[in-house]
This record gives sequence, C-alpha cells and structure tokens, in this order.
Amino acid sequence: MNGNIPTLYVHGKNLAEAWEKAVLACWEKGVPIKTEYDKPDDPPSKDCTMMWTVDDPFAEPRIHRAFPGGLDDLEVYRQEVVDGVHDHWIAPEEGKWTYTYHKRLFDYEIEGRTVDQINYIIEKLASAGHSRRAQAITWHAGLDPLTYDPPCLQRVWCRILPNEQGDLVLSMNSHWRSRDAYKAAYMNAFALTDLQRMIAERISEKIGQPIRVGRYTDIADSFHIYGSYFEDFKGFLQTIENRTFEQRTWNSEFAQPMFEDGKERLRREKEEGR
Repeated sequence: MNGNIPTLYVHGKNLAEAWEKAVLACWEKGVPIKTEYDKPDDPPSKDCTMMWTVDDPFAEPRIHRAFPGGLDDLEVYRQEVVDGVHDHWIAPEEGKWTYTYHKRLFDYEIEGRTVDQINYIIEKLASAGHSRRAQAITWHAGLDPLTYDPPCLQRVWCRILPNEQGDLVLSMNSHWRSRDAYKAAYMNAFALTDLQRMIAERISEKIGQPIRVGRYTDIADSFHIYGSYFEDFKGFLQTIENRTFEQRTWNSEFAQPMFEDGKERLRREKEEGR
C-alpha cells in the first residue's frame, strides 16, 4: 500500500465480456478501502479507479448471466433510465427518491426552469458531430451533497466520428463518482448503452443519415466490490472458474420473454397508479 488508488483499464468486444473483465480486475488489483455504509464487522471493500470500454455495445452475447437481478428487472431499469417510467417516484419530502437519472438528464431543474440535456446533445451533434460540448450532467450542487444517497452517475459525453467506410459512428463516455462493480455496473451500462442507441437514432432522423452505435467507455472514480457481500461474490468467481464464456452469457433473443415480463410489470404498476 503506497496510498495511491490503482487506476485500471480493461476492454471487451461486447457488454458481457467488458463488465466481467472490469469486475475481475477490481477484485484482483483493487485495494482495501472502507466505505460510509460499512457495518462494524464488514471487511473493507475492494476499490479502484476503473475505465472499461465496450467495443460494440450491441454485439452478442450481450447479457451476462451472473449480474445480480432478474432479466425483468433489467428491462424495468432500462425504462427507468431511458423512458423515465419511475420519475413520479421522486418525492424527497415523503422520504422517497430524491432523483432519477432520467429526470436529471432529460428534465434538469435549474433557476426555476428545466433543461432537456439529452435533446441538447442531439441538437448539438446534429449540427456539429465533432463538437466536444455534447454532454449532460446529473450533479446538483445545491441538493446532492446533503442527501444520503447522491447520484453515482455524474456525466454523459458523446461525439460522432466517421469510420474508414465513411459511416458516422456515435461514441459515448459515462463518468461516475462511485460504482458498485458487481451489483450495479452491468445494469447501469445496459441502460446507458440503450440511451446511446436512442441518441444515435434521433440524430440520424434529424440529419437524414445513418448513425452507428460506436464504442461505450465507462469511467468510475471509485469502482468497488463491497466487503459486506464478499461471501455472495464467491458465486461469481466460481461461475468464472467453472463455466465457459458461452455458458456465462445469454443472447438478447433469449431474454426477450423476460423483458416482456418486465414491461407487463410496468403496465400493471401504471394501471394500479403506483
């Protein structure tokens, strides 16, 4: 230990491979650091600063079987981020959510008005794809430092570059102050790459030219595996050791019925006024 937090980098051809490599790198090379959520008997987390890149976010197999959660949960979370299906759950005065990523990205409140930052990215890149200004932030300096659970995602940044064939390609970076590597990072990236797809499609509509989804890069200041669930994490390590990559992943086609279950769950919520 020299007092420095290690800075690590991995990349994978698809989302499942890149996430798996990032989690393993954190486990193997991260340093022990305590967290503000630790109970007295919890060991320190494994922690690092991490950058991980997905070469093709929609290449198959896209889904890793070992992410904690159900496939219906994955679809619900995607819709939370991209479509804002749970923005109405924001009610800090009632002890409920203080924000959603969708609300901060699509409906950021400042000086008595709201700003659709994703629309700004689309308009900016439609007029100047090479712009370095196409970004959206989530942090609210007047609110977030005082909350118990402030946003982990801090910023989304996009840019368009032509490839060798002359096709336009949209790359995305996401920047995080803090990230649960095992229990949150996969679902986060699954949703944000779908946001990347949506941005590319809307820019394409505006300029009348196809926009391909390019690489996705995920940058976390603190990428960590909590000591409180080290025992559960052993199951992830055993999966890596005992199964082939094909056995550790699913194609999106396999997940579609469960995604439909998630959509049905949201439909029932809406009917019941939840």
